Amino acid sequence: MPTTTKIDEAEVKVACIQMEPKVGKKDENIRHTTKLIEEAAENGAGLVVLPELCNSGYVFNTREEAFDLSEEVPNGPTCEAWCKVAKEHNLHIVAGINEREGTVLYNSSVVIGPKGYIGTFRKVHLWNEENLFFEPGNLGFPVYKTSIGRIGTFICYDGWFPESYRLCALQGADIICIPTNWVPIPGQAEGREAMANILVMAASHSNSVFIAAADRIGTERSQPFVGQSLITSYAGWPIGGPASFDKEEIIYADVNLADARRKRNWNEYNQVLRDRRSDVYDEMLGAEIKPGWY
Repeated sequence: MPTTTKIDEAEVKVACIQMEPKVGKKDENIRHTTKLIEEAAENGAGLVVLPELCNSGYVFNTREEAFDLSEEVPNGPTCEAWCKVAKEHNLHIVAGINEREGTVLYNSSVVIGPKGYIGTFRKVHLWNEENLFFEPGNLGFPVYKTSIGRIGTFICYDGWFPESYRLCALQGADIICIPTNWVPIPGQAEGREAMANILVMAASHSNSVFIAAADRIGTERSQPFVGQSLITSYAGWPIGGPASFDKEEIIYADVNLADARRKRNWNEYNQVLRDRRSDVYDEMLGAEIKPGWY
């Protein structure tokens, strides 16, 4: 059998930054995220993931407040700061941002590399009062081919829909990066892990894809957040974190994204994406995208 050579591998240290953005303090948030990104880079990270809306905060009182804290992508101050630090440290960054396009707002994540801005995802499934401020995403579930691998991304509540993970996996994503602001789930026992962690582990396993989910902490205008940022292997098991419930911290995992590309079989007969019955259900779940390589 042919041997695997170094050129076939895709080794990278992934970092999830768990932090507490301050609503309304955009300049402070930009400085804080930049400092934490630099810390992750100094510890060897090549791919850094930050929480949802980490430049603006999350709980807005009015749409006017949300609009004032938004910016154009990629020409706003937040993207410019992240592009600068990505270039300086040879990094890829996936981070949540309050995006403005004309008079329309989107809860978005941006993908940035050492050479600058790569692309944007706009949150498809809006949660609770987000519906008062943002429009549903209109860019689908893009997967970006980068020098370190194929990166998919979506945001928080999108992860409650198995179609989100599957559409990324079917386009060949090696890793899905999830900026998120997880909140307590009704019926959750005190001290129990976040429901989102269970969903992430299951989705990672059932799609043979790495997942890096960066959550925020703290309580913002009476809304608590649950932390527990997590990195899973393509087999679904945690390999970084889960982080604490309530502390700012950075979790790391050394991964080889080629393991996801190889889509290792579960046994001699079964491989989860190959075994899909497209004669029973639509190959791409009705999405107007072409299947990628897997």
